[in-house]
Amino acid sequence: MTTGQFRPVPQILLELPPAEQQKLYDEAVAVLGHLDWTDLAQLIALVMGNASLQQKLTGVLINYLSKELRAEIQYGE
Repeated sequence: MTTGQFRPVPQILLELPPAEQQKLYDEAVAVLGHLDWTDLAQLIALVMGNASLQQKLTGVLINYLSKELRAEIQYGE
């Protein structure tokens, strides 16, 4: 989105246009669609307790950032 500037992922996500936020949401829901949950706390517990789901959701996010936004991903220590 901005060349040569570091921006944290949460900031990038908050600044996305609504249509792009919806696109990313739809991709994440495709991963979570089979889960049975009733509230956000339960969903968080399910995801945090399942390394495979964490990897899939991280993959959705990284794929979106790198392919759709052409962002370079840098990992902190």
